[in-house]
Amino acid sequence: MRRLGLRARVTAGFAVGAALLASSMALISYDLTRRSLLDEREHTAVRVAYFDAAVVRTGLDTDHPDVVEVLRSLDTGSTRRPLLHLDGAWYARTAEAAATGVPDALHEWVRGGRPAVQRVRLAGQLTLLVGVPLSDRATYYELTSLRELEETFQVLALALTAVAIMVAGSGAAFGWYATRHSLRPLTAVADAAEKIAGGDFTIRLAPTTDSDLTRLSTSFNDMVDQLARRIERDRRFAADVSHELRSPLQTLAAAASVLTRRREHHDERTATAAGLVVDEIDRFQQLVNDLIELARADQPAQREPVDVAALARELCRGRALPADLVDVEPGTPTDWRVDRRRIEQLLVNLLENAVRYGGGPIAVRLSAARGAGVIEVDDAGAGVPVEDREAIFDRFVRGRAAHARAATDGTGLGLAIVAQHAAAHGGRATVDDRPGGGARFRVELPGSVE
Repeated sequence: MRRLGLRARVTAGFAVGAALLASSMALISYDLTRRSLLDEREHTAVRVAYFDAAVVRTGLDTDHPDVVEVLRSLDTGSTRRPLLHLDGAWYARTAEAAATGVPDALHEWVRGGRPAVQRVRLAGQLTLLVGVPLSDRATYYELTSLRELEETFQVLALALTAVAIMVAGSGAAFGWYATRHSLRPLTAVADAAEKIAGGDFTIRLAPTTDSDLTRLSTSFNDMVDQLARRIERDRRFAADVSHELRSPLQTLAAAASVLTRRREHHDERTATAAGLVVDEIDRFQQLVNDLIELARADQPAQREPVDVAALARELCRGRALPADLVDVEPGTPTDWRVDRRRIEQLLVNLLENAVRYGGGPIAVRLSAARGAGVIEVDDAGAGVPVEDREAIFDRFVRGRAAHARAATDGTGLGLAIVAQHAAAHGGRATVDDRPGGGARFRVELPGSVE
């Protein structure tokens, strides 16, 4: 039960509760009805048996009684069968018969002058046996078939079982409806939380007229407002810091370019130090640019028609890569509704990641699935270990291939920007093994292909 969802557990609880209640009521109703009908039939059978016993006693008071004729004179119908024990012999309507079905203990009890009633099963049928003492020489028995009553009990049991099943089903349906109605606010909260996690901070819960849920909606909206303000404040801070760093970085870059041009006039140690300064300044500039890009990544995507295939080929040529790396799956349109700036940065980062850490890109595939555009970039590297496949899309996280290179290579933000741009389109970025070796980076962009 713990593995089931809340709605399934509540529905199952309603169904089980309704089934237990219906079953209890059905058992009680069946028992009361059965007892009532059996008691009524028993009382009727006893009265009739005493009346028939009186008729038999009267018929035996003659000098030479014909026992069979006396028994035949009884109006017993088809459901009752008379038996007479007289002077050690048993008689039925036909002739002298064996006392089939009369228990010895009951017979001894009646012969002692005490009437008795007992339910026995004869030939698979429930039978009511009534014994009436007539004299010291004779005892009268009447066997009443309860077959019709048993059939009634069977029909009653089937009807009550059907009612119990219907009540259990109704309980499950009511539980499902109740949970659906009761969990509707939580569903709205879950939907809003998913959209907020995707970067849409304009989502708010609608005010509710239910006083018990007003606090939930207002608290949730206040939380989102505070979160949006804090994220916006952090974004502005990162953007402001990055912009403020640009001016001194440009000055440092200009000075570093002077040092680079005059490297041949310096001694070896000075030239080496100047080269390290230039490399660190370049890396610092790249880090600042990536931080600015991340600060802008929280804004909603501005979708427009873009020829993604042409854009990918242009980016490949700009990095001295063959344009025929780009492969469009047959039937896939090349014009997608995406944010051009984000997709361009996304492709650039994936290509640079393949060049730096994956032995170079070997394919850039474009396809579509259920209205979502799919971009896949394959490389010729060693692949990404399973335990690193989620972490490498976090900020300032590097995979094992990056650690194997120089410590100053890259900023640790390239794949984080890829994941951020994919999320801005409502999609996601993943990585898996490429058939034949290497890694395959996959970006899904829902709603980009018609």
